[in-house]
Amino acid sequence: MKKYLLIGLFLSLSWLDAQVLDVKYKVKFGILGELGVSHAHLETNGNRYRLSIDARATGMAKALSRNRKETHLSEGFIQNGRYYTERYTIEVEYGEKKREKVYTVDHQKKIVSKSSKKYRKGKLTAHTESTLDFFSTDDLLTLYFNLPKLLDAKSKPGLYTFRAIGAEKQDGKVEIRLPKPDQLKKYTDTLGRGAYRYLTAIIYQKIFSSNKGELMIAIGKDGITQKAVLKDLVMFGDLTAERIK
Repeated sequence: MKKYLLIGLFLSLSWLDAQVLDVKYKVKFGILGELGVSHAHLETNGNRYRLSIDARATGMAKALSRNRKETHLSEGFIQNGRYYTERYTIEVEYGEKKREKVYTVDHQKKIVSKSSKKYRKGKLTAHTESTLDFFSTDDLLTLYFNLPKLLDAKSKPGLYTFRAIGAEKQDGKVEIRLPKPDQLKKYTDTLGRGAYRYLTAIIYQKIFSSNKGELMIAIGKDGITQKAVLKDLVMFGDLTAERIK
């Protein structure tokens, strides 16, 4: 249940060029009701960007997850309308514990360095340094902001595979499926009808009932995700996120 926050990354994202952008979502999980809220913030200044997403558990999930909070921060440069990550930070806090991962990207050497730290009661308990087995100019946040460049309106229906820093448990692989016309009814039945662009993000995480979870997403005319649904999780039903701001 506490890993719902990871899903917030795939929901709190926009396909929109802007100097400042704020979006907020509410996350619900079947019969359990509301699990939390997720907030995305983007700032650009010239050819530099700063993109952050924070999520926190609410209600029953807050107690069960020991007041879990998660923050992702991506910083880097903009070139030809695309975002290129230089530093990606993930912080997770719950109870007396905190985990921090910092990825540093060397674009010239095509190397991604990773620093992992663990804290308990504010004291450092573990620290490791490593290098990722793959290179990418995208992290999990910039990938979704770059999708309009990677998958434009002329892209054919089908399965597309990308690499993203922060997804090393799945060898960096992130898959996006663009539906065929005869598959759109499934999306409209689940996400509602509207002037949306529909797609599915395939996420490989233990939270799901199978080896991979398929997150259905509806993106509005303004380029902002309006609703996303992860279907039929074991016992509890659908995981749903809807834009509230």
